Amino acid sequence: MAAFNTGLKAQVSIHIQNLSENTPQDAPIYFAGNINNWNSGDTAFLLEIRGDGDYWIDLPPGNGGIEYKFTRGSWETVESNGSGGFRPNRSYTYGNGDTLHLDILGWEDLDSGGGTNTTANEQVMILDDAFEIPQLGRNRRIWVYLPQDYETSNKNYPVLYMHDGQNVFNAGTSFSGEWKVDETLTQLENDGYYGIIVVAIDNGGSHRIDEYSPFTNPQYGGGEGDQYLDFIIEDLKPTIDSLFRTLKTAKHTGIMGSSMGGLISHYGHFRHPEVFGKAGIFSPSYWFSQEYISYTEEAGKTNGARLYLLAGAKESTIASGTQSMFNQLVQMGYSDEEVRMLIQADGEHSEWFWAREFEAALIWLFPNEDYGISNSESELLIYPNPTKDSIRIEGSGKMDVSIFSIEGKLLKKEQIENSGLIQLTNQIRSGQLIILVESETGRTLRKVLSF
Repeated sequence: MAAFNTGLKAQVSIHIQNLSENTPQDAPIYFAGNINNWNSGDTAFLLEIRGDGDYWIDLPPGNGGIEYKFTRGSWETVESNGSGGFRPNRSYTYGNGDTLHLDILGWEDLDSGGGTNTTANEQVMILDDAFEIPQLGRNRRIWVYLPQDYETSNKNYPVLYMHDGQNVFNAGTSFSGEWKVDETLTQLENDGYYGIIVVAIDNGGSHRIDEYSPFTNPQYGGGEGDQYLDFIIEDLKPTIDSLFRTLKTAKHTGIMGSSMGGLISHYGHFRHPEVFGKAGIFSPSYWFSQEYISYTEEAGKTNGARLYLLAGAKESTIASGTQSMFNQLVQMGYSDEEVRMLIQADGEHSEWFWAREFEAALIWLFPNEDYGISNSESELLIYPNPTKDSIRIEGSGKMDVSIFSIEGKLLKKEQIENSGLIQLTNQIRSGQLIILVESETGRTLRKVLSF
């Protein structure tokens, strides 16, 4: 059993008392959660078939809360809601020692529909269900989002490469919710955004940790990050550039991911700044290896870079690691125009958080100005959207911010300078609000905000 840290008191046993009828006989069933870095085929968390014929696992002692799911060894074989669709994460808060008696309703790959229920919009395509990774002797599904005006324009577009492709566009294939990247991009394009091609690469299930770090962790693995990046650079990117109208230079090419995906995005930029000029580094797992600090320092400052670091205050260790890395980047000479960091008070290690923050990160990494467009959308930012209890306004100079109900009633008015956070009280919160920002430079931005 894997060893875990500190202050450990309570232990919990999990008993699967009922399995869906289509579960293969004696199929291996794995626990995958935040206590084993969401490893879908972790042998240390393989459930045991005991004398009663049921599946059991005794989790390592711990305290606090955990989130988890069950798989048959990969995220393609994750448990479902019983009809092939997405099942939200299970959760548990350690008590004084409990036994949980649970049911598994179905499996995404075996239920009616075969896990094909999709929330991806019509701009998303599957480029290949089994794109070859020759560097690792594996295959992987590749998703591509094309802007709405791709077929009606002659534009060339920047490209963003994203990891954990199962979670980028489609709740039906995700293992912990989706980023809603397609919905966000479609809305941005409707509001005047230039557009971007997004290429999402499925993670490798049990190979995920190995592929997302060139450095190793004695407990969790790693070590295949360079081969994974070589695959993107030598095989996937040339294919994308040959099939689609892309802007091929580093200035117009980004890499983005969360957790271990944030880690490989950070490393990908510093290892290959000539390819990835921009990096979205969400909730990065810098704790995985101290070598990330030394490697970044040795690699040195990369000119013309744009790096966006994000973490949630509720992620504790990850937030402190992100702050430390940001401090190092500033010491290395990165300016406010080259690196940005946000640590959001309500942020958690979860897809809902990364989905909410994607829009602001994208606009900062790939601003309209880079593509010859100057308008209010490119000079003012309102985010996150949707939100929970606050919004952030960014611009220049003094700005009047008016908040209206969807019916047009003025609810609140404030003046801020350059940037500011506006709290939304219970009296203001509703299904939708209209935010109007008027800057002293004459720029205005009107946006509908959802909860």
